[in-house]
Amino acid sequence: MKKEKKKNQSETLKKVLRYIKRYRWYLILSLFFAVITVAATLYIPVLTGDAIDYIIDEGMVNFSAVFAILIKIGVVIGVTALAQWLMNVCNNKITYEVIQDIRREAFAKMEILPLKFIDGHSHGELVSRVIADVDQFADGLLMGFSQLFTGVITILGTLLFMLAINVKITLVVVLITPVSLFVASFIAKRTYKMFLLQSSTRGEQTALINEMIENQKVVQAFSKEADVLENFDEINGRLEKASLQATFFSSITNPSTRFVNSLVYTGVGLVGSFCAMNGMITVGQLSCFLSYANQYTKPFNEISGVVTELQNALACAERIFALIEEEPQIPESADAKVLTDVSGKVELKDVYFSYTKDKKLIEDFNLKVEPGQRVAIVGPTGCGKTTIINLLMRFYDVDSGSIQVEGNDIRNVTRKSLRGSYGMVLQETWLKAGTIRENLIMGKPDATEEEMIEAAKAAHAHSFIKRLPQGYDTVIGEDGGSLSAGQKQLLCIARVMLCLPPMLILDEATSSIDTRTEMKIQNAFAKMMKGRTSFIVAHRLSTIQEADVILVMKDGKIMEQGNHEELLAKNGFYAQLYNSQFAV
Repeated sequence: MKKEKKKNQSETLKKVLRYIKRYRWYLILSLFFAVITVAATLYIPVLTGDAIDYIIDEGMVNFSAVFAILIKIGVVIGVTALAQWLMNVCNNKITYEVIQDIRREAFAKMEILPLKFIDGHSHGELVSRVIADVDQFADGLLMGFSQLFTGVITILGTLLFMLAINVKITLVVVLITPVSLFVASFIAKRTYKMFLLQSSTRGEQTALINEMIENQKVVQAFSKEADVLENFDEINGRLEKASLQATFFSSITNPSTRFVNSLVYTGVGLVGSFCAMNGMITVGQLSCFLSYANQYTKPFNEISGVVTELQNALACAERIFALIEEEPQIPESADAKVLTDVSGKVELKDVYFSYTKDKKLIEDFNLKVEPGQRVAIVGPTGCGKTTIINLLMRFYDVDSGSIQVEGNDIRNVTRKSLRGSYGMVLQETWLKAGTIRENLIMGKPDATEEEMIEAAKAAHAHSFIKRLPQGYDTVIGEDGGSLSAGQKQLLCIARVMLCLPPMLILDEATSSIDTRTEMKIQNAFAKMMKGRTSFIVAHRLSTIQEADVILVMKDGKIMEQGNHEELLAKNGFYAQLYNSQFAV
C-alpha cells in the first residue's frame, strides 16, 4: 500500500514537471534571481560582522568605515528586494500558466469524454476537481516555487559561508541538521493521505450542494429539507475530521522544526563563544555565525511547511490528472466521411446495446427507415425509447451490429456531420446564459433577423418573446432563468425550426406545453416534418396517430410495428396502451 502511494506521488510529480517544462526559461530565471537573493542576503551578515569589528572599544570606533559598510548594506538590501520581486514575478508566471494549461486540458477533456462517464459521475464532483482542486494545487505550487528554491539555496549558501569562516562550528550545525530533516519527513509521510481524503470529501460536499441547489423545488415539494441537512451534516462532519487531521499534522511541522533550529542556534552560540574567547574567531565573526545559524535553520521551517502544502497540492493534482487521463470517446478514424446531401435514409441492423454488461437492454434491433418517413417510438418507461435516440445521435456506440445513414456506418462518419444532420428537441430543455437571440441562432449563427423571427412565430414563441423587457435581446440566466418550462421548450423548438436539418428527433418535445399551444405546435411540426425523416418519442399516443410507422417497444425489443389503424386492428399491446389512455 505504501509503495503504491509513493508510486502515485512520484507519477503525479512527473506529470507536474512535464507541465512546468514548457516554461523552463522562467524557471531558469527564477533560479537565477533566487541565487542573487540568497547571495545578497548572506552577504549582509558578513558586512554586519565587519562593522562590529570596527567598534573596538569605547572611544575607539572607526565611524567612516562603519558608515561605508552601512551604505553597502543599503545597496545590497536594494538588490535583494529587486531580485526577490523578479523571482516572484517568474514564479507567478510559471504557476498560473501551468494552472491555465491544466484547466484548459481538463475542460477540453470533458468535451470529448463519453457520455457514460459524465452520466456515471456527480457533476458537482467534476466541478470541484476543475475549480477547487486546481486552486489548491496552484497554492501549493506557488509556495513551492517561492520558498523551496530560496530555502535549498540558502541552506547550501549558508554552509559555504560558514565553512569559509570556521569548519569546527560548521560541523556542529551539520551534525544537528538530520534531526530537522527527520521531523519534516516524518510529518510529510502522514499528510498526503489526509489531504487526499480532504480533497475527495470536499468534492463529495460540492456535489451534494450542486445537486440540491439544482433540485431545491423537488426537495421542498417532498419536504426533504431535514434529510438533506442530515446528509450534508454527515459529509460536513467527515470533511471537518479530515481537514482537522490534515491541518494538525501540517501545523506541528513549524514548531517541531523551530525546536530543532533552537538546538542548532544554541550549539553554535556555545561553541562559537569558546572559539572567540580562545582567539580563534573575532566577535564580529561570531555575530556573523549566529546570524548564519539562524538563516541556515529558517529554511527548514519553510521547506517543511512547503512539503505539507506540496502534499496537499499533489493530492489535488492526482484527482485532476485522473480526469485529464480518462479514456476519451472513441476517436474518429482518419478517413471518417463527412455526411452531405442527406436524404434521411436510416437503417439499424442487428443492434445490441446495454449501459451495463450485467443488465441487457437493446437486443437484435432491426429497423429500416426510408427518406421522409415519420417513425414514432412508443412503449412503457424503461423500454429503450430514449436509448434508441442516444444511439442514432452516437452519444453512445452500439455493442454490436450497426446503424447506417445513407448507407454509411455512423462509426465511419464524423460526429459533427452526423449530429448536424439531426434537429433534436428533447423533454429536458437546455438554454445557456445569454440573450434569447444567442440561444435561437445556436444551430445557425448566420441566420437573418427575419429567419429567426419566422422560426419563433412558427414555434409560437414570438408573442411571449416580444413581451419580455428587451425582446430578443433579453438576457436569460442559466437554463432559462425565470422562464417557464413551456416557454423554454418553445425556444428549443424554435431553435430547431430555424436550422431545419434533414432529419428530426422529437423526444417528448411538447411535454411542458399546454394543450391549446400543443395543437398549434403539432401543425407546425407537421409542416416541418414534411419531406424529412422524423423520429418521434411520445407517451401521449394522440400526438403520433399520423406517423407512417409506429414502433411498439418493450424490454428493448420491437413488439409490434405498423401505422395507427393497423396496430389498433391487431388488438395487441399498442391497442392496450391506446385504450388505457382514452378509456372513460
